[in-house]
Amino acid sequence: MPRPITQQLSTSEQPFVSAAPNHALWGLFSISWAHFLNDGGSNYLPAVLPAILVALHIRVALVGVVMAALLIGQVLQPTCGWIADRVGGRAFVLGGVTLSTVAGALVGIAPSYLSLLGVLLLVGTGSAIFHPQALAAVRAMSARRQGLFISTFLVGGELGRGLWPMAASVVVVYLGLKGLLLLALPTIVTLPLIRHEMPRLAARPNEPAHRAHLSANSWPLAILVAYSGLRATVMYSLTTFLPLLWNQRGGSLIGGASLITTLLTVGVFGNLAGGHLSDHFSRKAVVIGATMLTAVFLTLYLVSNGPLLWPILGCVGMSIFSTFPLQILIAQDLLPDNRALGSGLALGFSNGIGAGAMMLLGLLAARWGIPAVLWINVALTVAAVGLALILPPTGPLAK
Repeated sequence: MPRPITQQLSTSEQPFVSAAPNHALWGLFSISWAHFLNDGGSNYLPAVLPAILVALHIRVALVGVVMAALLIGQVLQPTCGWIADRVGGRAFVLGGVTLSTVAGALVGIAPSYLSLLGVLLLVGTGSAIFHPQALAAVRAMSARRQGLFISTFLVGGELGRGLWPMAASVVVVYLGLKGLLLLALPTIVTLPLIRHEMPRLAARPNEPAHRAHLSANSWPLAILVAYSGLRATVMYSLTTFLPLLWNQRGGSLIGGASLITTLLTVGVFGNLAGGHLSDHFSRKAVVIGATMLTAVFLTLYLVSNGPLLWPILGCVGMSIFSTFPLQILIAQDLLPDNRALGSGLALGFSNGIGAGAMMLLGLLAARWGIPAVLWINVALTVAAVGLALILPPTGPLAK
C-alpha cells in the first residue's frame, strides 16, 4: 500500500543526483541557466506576434491556433517524465533545451503559416523534453530547502520568459524577423561550457510501488492538474493578448513587449516568495492566498489605465508565479518515486490544457474582442480558487 501523503516526503528523499564536479549550488546555477535559455528561447513569440501576423497574413482568429501549436507539445511532459525517471542521466535536459531554442530561432524564417506551426510544434516538444528531468534533478539536490531550490530554478525560466520578449522585439524592429536567428547563439555558445556541471539523475526502475502511488493519488492529482490548467490558461492568455491589445490601440511593438517583461520578470519575486513560504507554511494555504490575490490584482489591472498598469501587472505576475513551485512540489509529493512524471503532470499536461483553451479564447477574442477575453481570465482565476480549496495538503508542514 502507498504511504500516506503527508509521510511520503520524508521517507522518499534519496541521494540519486550528483552535481559533479562542483558543489550542488553550482549545479543549481547551471541547470537554472539552461532553464533561462529554454524558456526564453521558446516563449518570446507573443512579443513579436503582431509582426508575424502581418508578415504571414494570419488573421486574429487564428492567434489561438498559433499559440496552441507552441504550447500543445507540453502534454508530452508526463511521457517524457516517465521515461526520464527510468533512464536517468541528463540527456533529456541537454537535448530538450537545444531543440527548443534552435527551433525557436527558426520562427523568424518560417515562410508560411503551416511551416510556422511546424516549427512551433518542435519548440514545444523540446520544452516538454527538458522540464520533467530538470525539475526532478533540482528536487533531488534540494535537501531540506525544497521550495527555495525549486523556486530558484523557476526564476531562471521566468527571467528568460520575461527578458527574451523584449530582446526579440528589439531584434525584429532593427533587423527584421530573420534577426531572430541570433537568439540561438546563447545556447550554442554556453551549453557546451556548462553541460558537465549539470546534475545527473540515477535511473529508477518501474517498481509496483510506483504504480500504486499513481493509482492511490489519482483524484488529488486530477484536482491539481485542473487547478494548474486554469492557471496556465490565464498566464498564456495574458502574455498573448496584452501585447495584441496594446498594438491594436496604437502602441509600439516594444511597448507591448514591455508588458510581458513586467509581468514575467517582476513575477520572479513571486516564485521566490512562494518557494520560501512553502518551506515554512502549508503549501495549500499559500496556494489559496496567492490565487485570491491574482483575482484581485487582475481585476484592478482591467479597471485601471496610465502608468499604474505596469506596477499592477507586476503584482499580477508575482501572485501567479508564487503558486508555480508549489504546484510542482505538491505533484512530486504525491508521486515521490516518480518525480519527473509528477512534474510533467503539474507543469506540462496542465500547460497542454492551457494550450487547448487558447484556441477557444482566440475565437472569442475575434468575436467579442480582447477586453472580454481578459475578463474571462478573472472568472477562470475565481474558479481556480475553488479548486485550490480542495487541493490535498502535502509536505512536511501539511495541515
